[in-house]
Amino acid sequence: MLSLTIVVLATAAAGFIVWANDKRHTRYGMGLPAGVAVAVGAVSWIVFITAGFGYQPGLTWIPWVLPMVLGSAAAIGAVIYLGRTRERHDIQRLTQALKL
Repeated sequence: MLSLTIVVLATAAAGFIVWANDKRHTRYGMGLPAGVAVAVGAVSWIVFITAGFGYQPGLTWIPWVLPMVLGSAAAIGAVIYLGRTRERHDIQRLTQALKL
């Protein structure tokens, strides 16, 4: 259970770092990348432990490192997608409001 706690804390930190480094971070909430990272990290940890990859010689790194990498990648993907999408929708709404 300690490994899940470490995975959750590390992926949350990675999500906040991703948010802070995004130039469009005002378009979405601060907790969104961290939440996505934690959700993906925790679910992947559960999947890896259930699949039997944990606590075996030579495979111990899989439930420790891989969920952190997957969570960080998911946060980056969410930020890229949502940042562009929200910016486009905001511009469309502003244009529509200014035409009235």
